[in-house]
Amino acid sequence: MRKEIMIALRATLVTLVLTGILYPLATTGAAEALFGERANGSLAHNESGQVVGSELIGQSFASAAYVQGRPSAAGSGYDATASSGSNFGTTSKKLRDRAVADVARLQKENPSAPLPIPDALVTASASGLDPDLPPEAALWQAPRIARARNVAEDRIRAVIENRAQGRDLGFLGEPRVNVLELNLALDQQFGRPLPQPATAGVGSR
Repeated sequence: MRKEIMIALRATLVTLVLTGILYPLATTGAAEALFGERANGSLAHNESGQVVGSELIGQSFASAAYVQGRPSAAGSGYDATASSGSNFGTTSKKLRDRAVADVARLQKENPSAPLPIPDALVTASASGLDPDLPPEAALWQAPRIARARNVAEDRIRAVIENRAQGRDLGFLGEPRVNVLELNLALDQQFGRPLPQPATAGVGSR
């Protein structure tokens, strides 16, 4: 019995060292060496070097001078500790009421934008943290952003188009633009807008 217990303890110790210490250290070291930026959270910095978020996690931008992302049902909105969708079905009154309210808000905030409103600006993602938008959804907001920043609309559209990414490997996923990266590019190109109240992330500056 004692011999069997010692064998079991040695096996447990070896397994613990290999899988609980050496393997995590090796994979973490490889990730840091090969993909350091991604391994550390794909953090985004403003022109002052201040961390303003992660390129992988969406956040709220209430200022009219910024591109706004998809609606979020994660916690109270864009809560990385409560990632989820609303799970409301297509017949849900709450889902319909939320979508109707978003449509009304978008029309009010974007009176010069053409109809229809892009689906991505009304539909929440499954995670509630989607950091990307289809390029057409970002371009739809260009008139409002141009007016808020007092620049020509075609200059806003040019920044958006330059930041647009195609399908991975030419066939995976959909064309997209990262909202946080795009808003940082707008600040870099045109300067920060005047401070806006009750706004998170980059838009709160």
